[in-house]
Amino acid sequence: MATTVLWKTTSSTSTVRYPVCTPSSTAITVKQAAAITDIRSAGATRRFVVAAGAFTVPLSARRGMAWRPPLNPGVPGVDNYPMRRLARPLLMVGVAGVVLGLSKVHATAHAYDYTASSRFAWSLAYIAILCAAAYGAGLPELPASNRSAALTAAASTAAAAFAMSVLQLLAGSALLPRFVVFGTPVLLVPLAVMCSALARRGRERDGQKDRVVAVAGPEESANLSRELDAQPEKPAVLGWVLSPADAVPDGEGDHQPLIEVVRAAKATAVVLDRAALADDSIVAQAARLHEAGVRIRTLSLFYDQWLGKLPLAELERISLLFDIGELHRARYGRVKRILDTVAAAAGFVVLAAVTPVVWLGNRLGNGGPLLYRQTRVGKGGAEFEILKFRTMTPAKPGDSSAWTAEDDPRITPFGAWLRRSHLDELPQVVNILRGDLSVVGPRPEQPRYVEQLAEKIPFYGLRHLVRPGLTGWAQVKYPYGASEGDALEKLQYEFYYLRHQSLALDLRITGRTLRSVLGRGGR
Repeated sequence: MATTVLWKTTSSTSTVRYPVCTPSSTAITVKQAAAITDIRSAGATRRFVVAAGAFTVPLSARRGMAWRPPLNPGVPGVDNYPMRRLARPLLMVGVAGVVLGLSKVHATAHAYDYTASSRFAWSLAYIAILCAAAYGAGLPELPASNRSAALTAAASTAAAAFAMSVLQLLAGSALLPRFVVFGTPVLLVPLAVMCSALARRGRERDGQKDRVVAVAGPEESANLSRELDAQPEKPAVLGWVLSPADAVPDGEGDHQPLIEVVRAAKATAVVLDRAALADDSIVAQAARLHEAGVRIRTLSLFYDQWLGKLPLAELERISLLFDIGELHRARYGRVKRILDTVAAAAGFVVLAAVTPVVWLGNRLGNGGPLLYRQTRVGKGGAEFEILKFRTMTPAKPGDSSAWTAEDDPRITPFGAWLRRSHLDELPQVVNILRGDLSVVGPRPEQPRYVEQLAEKIPFYGLRHLVRPGLTGWAQVKYPYGASEGDALEKLQYEFYYLRHQSLALDLRITGRTLRSVLGRGGR
């Protein structure tokens, strides 16, 4: 949040105003700014001692610069959260070890060949269910205490054991021994608590973020600060913002504004917008910083690597001529289609099981046909009918269709429950089997919205080069929105997906979607 900090210069009684960006934990207010107790100059910096703490500012600071004091800066240029990244694989390996270990113990006690029996395959299935349940419950990263981790682990492992028991009941045989099914949760709870503690220790080091200096205009700087304060893919803090004009040397001696600011802020990365890249003097300073070990990124590349999106303001048509998995890698497209079909077939079984319950709820709570059909635009601009369970009251003749908003009055109570549980999306497995949809891809829009957005948003049609999806990168990264501005934001995430389309990213999106469905509910 930008605040104006006031201080008096040493040479006069006039008040100098500089906009200062501060994290909430060290926010400087105008009242606190009046309590400046000391000003000291040292080399190329000036130290301001205020009620909230002491902050060092380069002497080259000019009106219009924005500065944020580093928050727990940590070690520059180092991946500052390896423990968080280690906690999840450690838990998954532990799940596999516990299930396979207990199965082997049971096989030894009852004298049968475990690996040659069907129980080995079902052990792998149980491992997958346990891992999915743990991820959906937010283990190991989300619990804030050991007690919370223990309760979450107990609930998720109990749910997995229940799911396995239901499978055994439907199959009519003991696919896995009860010793394995119910013994596994007992051993996994302490393991989950340990991994959660490891992840929390990593979270405590989240203050050790990349410290970024940006050379960009005010709008780009404000957007960048907002994005970094939200949910970046890599942790970073915007320490100082220079306009391209402020970063240009003024010709007096060896004055290098960008270099001075980077050294004073102890920055680990510098971001340059297009205007900064066009100035040779700024690029020359960036080159010296690069030689000193500071990472230099264009604004678009920084968005790609740190934020998981591509900024439309920085894009030109040539920059979008990257390889797209479905278009330029035939093997990826074929494997993706096979996996889509397998997943949709499994989903169809669930659809058949829940349809009678939803039909009854629709008759009592919604009225109108069970399925809601709507025309959407798919791959290559082809139109198709998307299927959903009805969640709204039937439209009356003459009603105009508008963007669906959160808490839309047309949504019935039963429809709201379907949306929270995401069961309203389940009929789309039929669209996947037909080939209209993929499991992962850009979300399809209605034809009239596509026409409107294509006229207003550059390169909007590129999203139709691939098959649309049941879920996508924009859905897991951006909150629900229903406006042209939201469509613009989502498109930047969709371009990122197109640029990095791969099975690994598809799996990542599927995992995040599962966590969202099981953890935060729908809309």
